[in-house]
Amino acid sequence: MVAKILDGKLLANLVLESISLEIEAIKNSNKRLPTLAVVLVGSDPASQVYVRNKKFACNRVGIRSLEYNLSDTISEEELANLIENLNSNVEVDGILVQLPLPKHINSNNIMDKIDHHKDVDGFHRYNMGSLMLNRVAVYPCTPRGIIELLDSVNYDYVGINAVIIGASNIVGKPIALELLNRGATVTVCNSKTKNVAYYTKAADLIVVAVGTPNYLTKDWVKRGAVVIDVGINRLPDGTLCGDVDFCELKMVAEHITPVPGGVGPMTIAMLIKNTMLCYAHNSCV
Repeated sequence: MVAKILDGKLLANLVLESISLEIEAIKNSNKRLPTLAVVLVGSDPASQVYVRNKKFACNRVGIRSLEYNLSDTISEEELANLIENLNSNVEVDGILVQLPLPKHINSNNIMDKIDHHKDVDGFHRYNMGSLMLNRVAVYPCTPRGIIELLDSVNYDYVGINAVIIGASNIVGKPIALELLNRGATVTVCNSKTKNVAYYTKAADLIVVAVGTPNYLTKDWVKRGAVVIDVGINRLPDGTLCGDVDFCELKMVAEHITPVPGGVGPMTIAMLIKNTMLCYAHNSCV
């Protein structure tokens, strides 16, 4: 048995191509183009790469992007004032503040300053709470990308045992809610969980987001499970790998995501999709 690859790069391209056509129609009707404001604080290399990829995706589909590169010495009040200005700008549809922020800035406070109708990351407490109630307009990007990957193979969520390894607000908690909303039985493992393998060995679906290279091995996974690898880690030789031992698990799993080329491209695609949802709302008010 060799696992079928859940190709995030291919699916993301299809999503972006569809949005390109949508924006072409907007251009042809002489309407205002969707606009995304991206705020980067400091010069963290990984954050710079993420912002560059997001800007590239905007340019590819025709979304207008505004970039704010700020010093890591900026105060929380100054950053909050910028966000308030972007909130009140009727030509800005989406606001993205790249995380992590410097330690002297409270990330939760900043996320809550963003108008929830412009929250393209889906991190605002309104949007996260709406996910719990299953009444969401804007979904957190990475969890939503995972769902679209599973939907692409007509995955049946009802009654399955799903295990999430990692309980972050960005991935673990929201993907648990996404799966619960679809009828799955969900277990969330965190850094305090004893004997994680006990749970994964009984799982039909495993989502791993811990930031540890090759954390999940075949000894922890039953044959025929679906494995979603959210991690991306750089090894000493410069190569990238996920949180899953891909070479081992592709001989056990039914479906598996690669790293790179799995969840990552879908996260960017969902960001662009969320920008279009925010644009649709902004155009109606």
